[in-house]
Amino acid sequence: MLPVHGRSVPQTGESPYFISVSKTTFNAGDAITVTLQSIAGSNFKGFLLEARTVGGDRIIGSFTITDANTQSLSCSAGSAVSHTSSNIKSSITTTWNAPNGAGPIQFRATVLRSYSIFWSRVESETLMTLQISNATCGTAKFCLTEPANCNPDNNSCLFMSSVPSSDGFVFEISGSTTGYLAIGFSDDQLMGNDDIYICTKNSAGTILVQRAYSTGRVTPQAKNMSTAGSIITSYINGVLKCAFITRDSISTQARANTATNYYIFLGSGLSQGNGQILQHTKTPFVSANKTDLWSFVSNSSGSAESETSAVILAHGALMLIAWMTTGTIGMLTARYMKPAAKKQFIGKPLWFLVHVFLLILTVVLTIIAFIMVFVEAAGWSYDIGAHPILGCIVMILSFLQPFGALLRPDPNHKRRYIFNWVHGLNALVIKVLAVATIFLGLELVDLSSTQWMPKVMGGFYGWEILFYITLEVNARLKNKDSCDDDTDVKVQSETVILMIFICGNLAFLISLLVGIGQSI
Repeated sequence: MLPVHGRSVPQTGESPYFISVSKTTFNAGDAITVTLQSIAGSNFKGFLLEARTVGGDRIIGSFTITDANTQSLSCSAGSAVSHTSSNIKSSITTTWNAPNGAGPIQFRATVLRSYSIFWSRVESETLMTLQISNATCGTAKFCLTEPANCNPDNNSCLFMSSVPSSDGFVFEISGSTTGYLAIGFSDDQLMGNDDIYICTKNSAGTILVQRAYSTGRVTPQAKNMSTAGSIITSYINGVLKCAFITRDSISTQARANTATNYYIFLGSGLSQGNGQILQHTKTPFVSANKTDLWSFVSNSSGSAESETSAVILAHGALMLIAWMTTGTIGMLTARYMKPAAKKQFIGKPLWFLVHVFLLILTVVLTIIAFIMVFVEAAGWSYDIGAHPILGCIVMILSFLQPFGALLRPDPNHKRRYIFNWVHGLNALVIKVLAVATIFLGLELVDLSSTQWMPKVMGGFYGWEILFYITLEVNARLKNKDSCDDDTDVKVQSETVILMIFICGNLAFLISLLVGIGQSI
């Protein structure tokens, strides 16, 4: 959920945005109003909003668009909502439709104040549901069942699940009982010194969730319990279900410890009066091995480095090919290869045909790259620095260059020198601006800590300047020694120099294209 904005990384301070919901519990088919709001004075331009399962981190459910500032993303089949424009917004509202088997979920958003300033992982409180399922057991959450692998929808199934969340641990308990269900965490497979969570029904029919500490074969000692969000309970057809989030750290001693691996107990029994539990009706079921409850945290790392879209990278690759290879070689050909490529084809010298072909190809590649990135960005949405501004200037000047060439006067015309100067000067301006644009673009897509891609580009332009100087010196020496007849020389010196340049040029180009490919 990070934007494709080059090296921009999320802000680390407290988010000035928050997500509110119309209710914190849901069943399949419910429609929940979700509002993304800014704290006073912290308006935003863009956002991406999704519903994700707690722990499993799966995108789930779908949205109904109710706000003109929002749109459903086609790539997500309606499971994500984003902005329609970069207009300033203080809040947006949408409706989330709960599917079957959703489990506890959170709404998560990335919110952009500007192109390079944004906050990620802006989260709502956890929304709870009694749709207890074993669908993600072993992958997104830890489950313990008796009998093994039973479905909590089955009345004979004793079931518990646990998954870490940003609020604490989400616990689900389900089973057939007339009194209580309990889960315990222990350093061994014997009762005593256990942290226990109890879901119990009192004589008035009210269902309570309690925390206790066991010291052996006596009534557990009640402990204060800190919960987050709603506690969801039900008792239907003799089946008791509870789902809740505890903020408390699991402790197997009278004081907290740092262990994360526990044996887990699952049991049931009778209760009386105000929910006081009695001895369990049968020996609790105990896990065969210790379990690290934190091992079921989502694989989503929240990395600060964002990947760059394939379209943006293709744009960069085409621009590199155009202005490192075809454009550069086309310019060198026109200036330095006239003596070596004078042979006529279709009434034109070879150097001229090569020059025209390479420069038209350069303009075509530039236009394609420009259209690709403009479509990808859906217009001019953000203040993103000098790169797009310079890119637009390069695009315009490149587009004008071949049309100016079509209006060139005859070589013997008295004002031909004006065209030569204007044509050459425009090419020089395009080249300089293209160099600056490419450097800025590489800084945006190079996510490495060393920023090696702009350094390689710097090496390439050093290489290019070296060969411009070499070719210029070679041309002046040839003019000075013009009385020498070199028609018998099979390979002209400028041809050798240009071929060496092209080989080095391709080496630099390939290394940068590989770097761009690694940014996907």
